[in-house]
Amino acid sequence: MTRARIAVDAMGGDYAPDEIVAGALRASEELDADILLVGDPIPIQRYLDEHAPAAKPQIVAASDVVEMGEEPLTALRKKPKASINVAMDLVKAGAADAVVSAGHSGAAMAAALLRLGRLPGIERPAIGAVLPTLIPGKSVLVLDVGANVDCRPKYLEQFAVMGSIYSQYVLDVEDPKVGLLNIGEEDCKGNDLALKAHQLLRQNRQISFLGNAEGRDVLSGKFDVVVCDGFIGNVLLKFAESLGSVLVQILREELPRGWRGQLGTALLRPNLRKIKQRIDHAEHGGGLLLGVDGICIISHGSSQAPSIFNAIRLAREAVDHRVSERIQACYQQIVAVEERAE
Repeated sequence: MTRARIAVDAMGGDYAPDEIVAGALRASEELDADILLVGDPIPIQRYLDEHAPAAKPQIVAASDVVEMGEEPLTALRKKPKASINVAMDLVKAGAADAVVSAGHSGAAMAAALLRLGRLPGIERPAIGAVLPTLIPGKSVLVLDVGANVDCRPKYLEQFAVMGSIYSQYVLDVEDPKVGLLNIGEEDCKGNDLALKAHQLLRQNRQISFLGNAEGRDVLSGKFDVVVCDGFIGNVLLKFAESLGSVLVQILREELPRGWRGQLGTALLRPNLRKIKQRIDHAEHGGGLLLGVDGICIISHGSSQAPSIFNAIRLAREAVDHRVSERIQACYQQIVAVEERAE
């Protein structure tokens, strides 16, 4: 298997470029991947000289960056040499296999669509986020978590197919169980979008659709893939991420004070570390933009080195498992079946 080449938007994120480069350096050492650092060469090289003088990652110059407050499409057109544009162009040209960015998420999505385009048959790409569940070692893929605020029933059906493919080949779920996020488990519940999407999902033979998933079911482990529109998904994602910091804070406040508390904390430290790993969003690195003709990982703007490392790991796994090619092949089969039916 050839080494994956990952283009990292070194200028994207609240802690760029230092934390981005730090995570990329760790990835270059521990993962089977070649890293291309895209951005302003001066601060990138300065960090490398100070922290890893022996490291020789490739730096690809980009003279601009899309700021968080800018309108994505306008900024991308005005700044063709913005780091996210240059990173996407590397994938388009075949010089890189994937892009990782913690910068402006809207700009990353727009750049992927403009530079890479959608896969044939996909009407709207979706961002998939992996969340922990109550079952140890099992996770759930939720999509869309922000790419499409308004959706049609067909979009949700496509999210379910793409999510199932990703869950099967990257998360190693043999037969992914799909749920539709709704206000009740009964088939008749929900708004017009949910009712029509439910019917499409029930009829789709490419997926294993269990039915509606209520909010309490998302992290239960019952479902492997949960689909919803990007508005609801983004709210759900950020609420779920907040639970981790709330839980850690509660544990700190409730542990006894004094020597008893110190002793108890020392005894519990291995367990507390495992708890943090299960609930910390940094462990998952970011969301994969499914449905574009290439691999794109969109990380949190607040990502630091551990999160960037895991985002690169996620990108490498998606490349190794040929996620985009599998989605495209699946939709070619669907189109062929529809054409024969006509």
